[in-house]
Amino acid sequence: MPLSRARTRPLARALLLTATLAAATLASTTTTGAVAAPAPTGSTSSTGPGADVVLDWYDITAQTVAAAALPAQVTNSRIWAVSWLAADRAIASRPGGPGGSGGHGGPGRNDADFAAAAFATAIHDGLAAQVPARTAELDAALTATLAEVPDGKDETAGISAGRRAARALLAERAGDGLDVASVNAPYTPPAEAPGIWRPTPPAYAPAVGSGQGKGRTFLLGPANRFRPGPPDPLGSPAYQRDLAEVRAVGSVDSTVRTAEQTDVAKFWAQSSLAGYTAILRGLVEQEGTRPLAWQTHLVATFHQVTIDAQIAGYEAKYVYTRWRPVTAIRFADTDGDPTTVADPNWTPLIATPAHPEYPSGHATYAGAAQRVLEAFTGSGPARPIAVTSATAPGVTRTYSSWRQATQDNIDARVWEGVHFRHTDEIGAQLGRTVAAYDLRRIDLR
Repeated sequence: MPLSRARTRPLARALLLTATLAAATLASTTTTGAVAAPAPTGSTSSTGPGADVVLDWYDITAQTVAAAALPAQVTNSRIWAVSWLAADRAIASRPGGPGGSGGHGGPGRNDADFAAAAFATAIHDGLAAQVPARTAELDAALTATLAEVPDGKDETAGISAGRRAARALLAERAGDGLDVASVNAPYTPPAEAPGIWRPTPPAYAPAVGSGQGKGRTFLLGPANRFRPGPPDPLGSPAYQRDLAEVRAVGSVDSTVRTAEQTDVAKFWAQSSLAGYTAILRGLVEQEGTRPLAWQTHLVATFHQVTIDAQIAGYEAKYVYTRWRPVTAIRFADTDGDPTTVADPNWTPLIATPAHPEYPSGHATYAGAAQRVLEAFTGSGPARPIAVTSATAPGVTRTYSSWRQATQDNIDARVWEGVHFRHTDEIGAQLGRTVAAYDLRRIDLR
C-alpha cells in the first residue's frame, strides 16, 4: 500500500540527507578551486518543501563540485552558474506568477509548489549533465525534494520548466571555452627579461589559465572591456614601495608579519571559490525567510558575475605577463634599478601560483563578490558571518561587511608573498567594475 504524503516527508528528508552526506568527507583543494562540502542542514519542513530546500541544494551543489575536483577554479564556478541560473530562469518562466514568492497566481494554482519543483529539477539536471558521475546521488536528492511537493499540475509544470531551462542553458553555454582543456591551454612564456613572468620555485611548473581570458562571459561581453592599465614600472617609487613591503612581510620567515597577519594570509590561501562558497552559504542561511526566487537569483547572479571577473582578470594577466615577487626579489639585480639588491634565497609564505602576477585573481574575485553582495543586501549581512578555511585550521574569520572580505584578500596576497599591493588593489577595482557593469544588466528583483 503506498505511503501517504505525510508519512513520506520524513523518509524524503532522510533520503536527501543521505545524498548530501555521501560527499561530506571530500577535502577541499587550494590548487584546483574545488570546494569542500558544507555540512547538511537539519529539517524544518512539515508541510511542503521547507525554507531549507535552498540550503539543501546549495550543499548538494557544493558537494557535487567537490566530487568533480576539476583543476580550474573557473570551471568549477561554471558548474554553479549553469545549474543555478537554470533554476533562476525556470522559476521566473511561469507567466503571471510571483516568481516563487509563495502566493497564488490564479484560481487553483500554487506558484510555490511550481517554484520548488522547477528549482530542484533545474539544478539537478544542470549538475547531472556537468558531473554525470554524481547522477545517482542527484537523483536521490531530487526524489526527496519532489516527495515534499504536493502531487498535481503545479508540480508537473515545475518539473517540465526545470528540465526545459536546464536543457536550454546547457545548449547556450556549450563551447564557451570554460572547460579545463580550454582554460589550461598550453602556453609558451616570453623570453626571460626584467619584469616578465617566468616559472616560479619550487616546482617551476608551466603556466596555467592562459586560455581563461578567451572564455565567453555571461554578461560582460568582451573580456577586455575594462582591462586595467599596465602595472607600475620597474624602479618607480610605487614599485619600490610594494617590492619592499612584500619582501619584508611576505617572506616565509618574516620577522615583521604578525600572528594575525599570518592567520589571514593562510586563511585566504584557499581558492576564492572555496572561501566565498562558505560566506555566501552563511548569507543564504540568514536570508532563509526570503522568497525562493530571491535566494536562487542571488546565487545565480553571484556566480555569473564572479565568472566574468575571473575571465577579465586572466585576460589582463596574459597581456601584461608580470613577474611574481619571488622572481623580482631573487633577480632584483637584473631589474635595471641599482638600489635594489637580489636575495636568491627569498621564499614566500605560500607557494606562488603558476600564472602571471598582474592583476590579482583573488582580489578581482573579491571585488566582484563584494559588489554583488552589496547589491542584494547592502554593506553587509544582517548578522556577522563566521567562516573557516581548510588552509588555516583553527582560524575563524568573521565578516560584518563585504568590504572587509575584499580587504582581507588584498592584504592576504601581500602577506603570503605572492602579490604586490598595487596588483591586489587594481584587481579589486577591476572586479567591482565588472560587477557594476553586469549588475546593470540584471533585474535584482
